[in-house]
Amino acid sequence: MKDTLEDYRASGFGGSLGPGRSAAVLAIDLARAYLDDDSPLRAPVESAVACAGTLVSVARDVGVPVIFTRVSYQPGGIDGGLFTRKIPSLRVFEEGSPLADFVTDPRPEPGETVITKQYASAFFGTSLAATLTARGIDTLYICGLSTSGCIRASATDALQHGFRPLVVADACGDREQRLHDANLLDLQAKYADVLGLDEALAQLRS
Repeated sequence: MKDTLEDYRASGFGGSLGPGRSAAVLAIDLARAYLDDDSPLRAPVESAVACAGTLVSVARDVGVPVIFTRVSYQPGGIDGGLFTRKIPSLRVFEEGSPLADFVTDPRPEPGETVITKQYASAFFGTSLAATLTARGIDTLYICGLSTSGCIRASATDALQHGFRPLVVADACGDREQRLHDANLLDLQAKYADVLGLDEALAQLRS
């Protein structure tokens, strides 16, 4: 992976964005559906969830806003369009399903923004961009699930909406390590900065 990234950089890819003036943590789809053994979306993401919890905790300690996203569909998944047809197991996120609830930690605290979405990107069909702009936020530390899906889509859209996406690798998870690694490499090459948890925490604290 390192050699591939060096090849990208030799061709003019992989520049650094760095943090801007005002940051928030964007915690994407940290739902029980990914941790419950009875869920069709079960994935080996315990470590990523724990790291996301650390990232969120430090952000709160230093006064950096935390924004959560959740997926929610009407009964029958009618508002999921072709996405729920393509991935029928997404219906675990129908209203009232316990699998759609947030994990124990991290989960939103009173007063924190929760964005409800139906598709992969946290920006598509939501008020996220307007919310960030109104609060003067230009940088997002992105964590959550899953790397190859909602993390990738949200980071790409963040860039396209003029926000600096900083993807915290340790705090993102996927069902397959190779997919996780390949998508982080491609994000670093083209759409985002990818950094480790320790680096992200140091930036938040500074």
